[in-house]
Amino acid sequence: MKLSDIDSQDLKKDQPKELEGEITSDIIDILEEEGITVKMLVDTALELYAPHPGLETREIAEERFRKEFDIAISDANLCLLIYSGILLERDGEKGKLPNISKSSYEKDLTFIIADEVIGMSIAKYISGDKGMFEFVRFDKQKPGILSKLGPFMDDVIGGLIGGVSANMYTRGMAEAAENEKKSRKNKDVSGVIAA
Repeated sequence: MKLSDIDSQDLKKDQPKELEGEITSDIIDILEEEGITVKMLVDTALELYAPHPGLETREIAEERFRKEFDIAISDANLCLLIYSGILLERDGEKGKLPNISKSSYEKDLTFIIADEVIGMSIAKYISGDKGMFEFVRFDKQKPGILSKLGPFMDDVIGGLIGGVSANMYTRGMAEAAENEKKSRKNKDVSGVIAA
C-alpha cells in the first residue's frame, strides 16, 4: 500500500487558522528575564561578521541582522522552540531533567545531544541548510554571550543567531545583486539614449 492510497481525514479542519486571544508573554521579555538582551544577540552575531556584498560594513550588517531577527521572532513556532530550550535549561539548573543527573547537566556531557538537536532545529527552521552551517560556526567558536550560557541555552541562542545570520547574509547578497542588475540596466538604457 502506498501513502497516496490512504484516505486522509482532516480531523482539525474546524480549528482556527490564526492565533486567537491576547498574547500575554513575549519571547524577548522571557529572554531578558534569562539575562539575554537583543543587544547581546546582535553583538554576538557581529563578532563573527565577515563583509559580503550588501553587507559591506558592520553598521549595515547590524541593521540587517536586527531586521532579520524581528522577522524570525514574529513566528510563534520559532518562539516556542526557543522557549522549550529555556524550560530545559531552567529544569537542568534545578536537577529536574528526566534521566539526567544535575551533575551530568552541569558538565554538558558530549553524549547528551538534545541541546545540539534543538539548536540545529532552530537554525534550520529559520534558514535551512545555510542556518545549519552558521549554527556550527557559532557553536564551535562560542563568541560573545554563547560562552557564558548553560548547556541548552548556548545551543538555542547559537541556533537563533546562526539562522538569523544566514538570512542576513543571503538577503544582503540578494539585494546587492538586484541593485547591481538595476544599475547595469540603467547604464544600458542611458547608453542607448546617449547614442
